[in-house]
Amino acid sequence: MRRGTGMPGPGPCARRAFLFLQGPPGLFFSRLGAALRDAGHAVHRVNFHGGDVMDWRAGGALAFRGRPGRWPAWLETRLLALGITDLVVFGDCRPRHLAAAGVARRHGIRLHVFEEGYLRPDWVTLERDGVNGHSTLPRAPQWYREQAAALPDPAPHRATPGRFGERARAAVRYYLAGSLSWPLFPHYCTHRRWHPARESAGWMMRLLRRRAAARATAAAVRRLAARPYFLFPLQLDSDFQLRVHSRFGGLGRALLHVLDSFAAHAPPDCLLALKAHPLDNGLTDWRHIALRAATRLAVADRIVWIDGGDIAALSRGARGMVTVNSTSGTLALAAGVPVLTLGTAVYDLPGLTDQQGLAGFWRAPRAPDATLFDAFRRVLADRCLLHGGFHDAAGIDLLVPQACRRLLQDEAPERAAAPAATPAATPAAAPPVMVSP
Repeated sequence: MRRGTGMPGPGPCARRAFLFLQGPPGLFFSRLGAALRDAGHAVHRVNFHGGDVMDWRAGGALAFRGRPGRWPAWLETRLLALGITDLVVFGDCRPRHLAAAGVARRHGIRLHVFEEGYLRPDWVTLERDGVNGHSTLPRAPQWYREQAAALPDPAPHRATPGRFGERARAAVRYYLAGSLSWPLFPHYCTHRRWHPARESAGWMMRLLRRRAAARATAAAVRRLAARPYFLFPLQLDSDFQLRVHSRFGGLGRALLHVLDSFAAHAPPDCLLALKAHPLDNGLTDWRHIALRAATRLAVADRIVWIDGGDIAALSRGARGMVTVNSTSGTLALAAGVPVLTLGTAVYDLPGLTDQQGLAGFWRAPRAPDATLFDAFRRVLADRCLLHGGFHDAAGIDLLVPQACRRLLQDEAPERAAAPAATPAATPAAAPPVMVSP
């Protein structure tokens, strides 16, 4: 034990000392922590509620039970006492993770951020210092062409099937345990917009309606086959991509903005397909909101609501995709389909995404440069993508050894050749909603 701290030190054989904060529901962070410890490194974890406790089985856990305002000072004390060299988080916009990143930078501690993959499917993202709108990846197309010239094509790999059932069960267990642990963690506040009990109720209703939704989706896809259409894949209202990395602050304002523009500028023969997010909890009736707005704008007969279906196939068939900053955009780019973004996205590069604005996009969408997308894909695969998945055993088996190797690289990838260009500034967004469980 370190004198005066009451906490174990990293030990004589540890080369690095990792501290994990919250990860995706399930055992990925626990498996990764165990692998790092087996490799001779010190591994610790901060648990914020019972879901974290249930998912972490790699030992070295601490519990933060204080009020949110005490978190930065509490964390700073532990980082120094434990000799932490590396901080590992899932997502960099949760309030606790934002505060932790600031503390880590002040003390020269490496920050590693996991996120869902920039490219779909079968990839996850791991970047140093930040992801999405906080990513240090340049926005200069020529830089990607130059970097990719020396990189091989990503090696072929087998698909990691998306096991929605496993993901859903892990999430339900995680959030239920978090809710039931309130007496032990009385000051915990979730970064999500809804109380877990309300989300569970929403999911139960969605499950009860799934057969009717499948029939409606099949009819909607048949309708799209008969006319040209644009695709707008909806993001989760709770998505920090919307809340932090766009001017909208949530899905509602983004949806109304797209509908207003479509009504004013899109050719009259075109449809607009609104694709519900597969992980939406159903507590907000986005279909009703969209159709009510479309009726006011006199375009209700040109709006097609899709709650299901294959996003990749829908992307391939579209005349163009409009998105705030969903990673679905890379599916369309890979298929050569024009994409326009309304927020900050790592793939929003001149020559990849349409830069002319939404009004012009409806009338004459511009296709991506296939050679630039290939260069972009190669660079991402080399620098910040890992093959695997967070949510099932097979995906985690693939992911853990790759993640270990990437985490144990001493420095971030060399960026000296990157141009001075910086990511586009992200407009101020509404502050995250904090709800007690």
